[in-house]
Amino acid sequence: MKIAVLSDTHGNYPLGITILDRISGLDCIIHLGDILHDADIIGYALDIPVIKLAGNCDSAPNADRELLLNISDMTIFLSHGDLYGVKNGIERIYEKASSEKAGIILYGHTHVPAIQKKGEILLVNPGSLKAAAAQQSLAILNILNREVSAEIIVANGQLIR
Repeated sequence: MKIAVLSDTHGNYPLGITILDRISGLDCIIHLGDILHDADIIGYALDIPVIKLAGNCDSAPNADRELLLNISDMTIFLSHGDLYGVKNGIERIYEKASSEKAGIILYGHTHVPAIQKKGEILLVNPGSLKAAAAQQSLAILNILNREVSAEIIVANGQLIR
């Protein structure tokens, strides 16, 4: 399963569409919030299913703020990250995901892309596509036979593994 992970688009959905349109074989898009409506536009434009949740800048009272998904026999914890104070570190979100027996954490909010492993859990922050971001990026998550890999794609075409 090949999943595009976005967060903090803040209205810059055209850049998301442009980048994702160049990536073949995407099975779905996960948008981790800020701005929720961007996820709908991107999914519609590319005709790819979208899983989305609200961030701290979204005013969607019925939208999920976090999700626990099982994809390809892997448990994935999704959160925008603000509820767990990720700008001050990953400990709280890591503890939450551990208690849920998740093997992968997808979070945003910091606008800083990151891929790291803590214990047995892979943490992925796709960064931000916000027009004013210092570095515009998104992530690609690949899951095959319980093997997981992630990479950050920077808007200028650079790839970070």
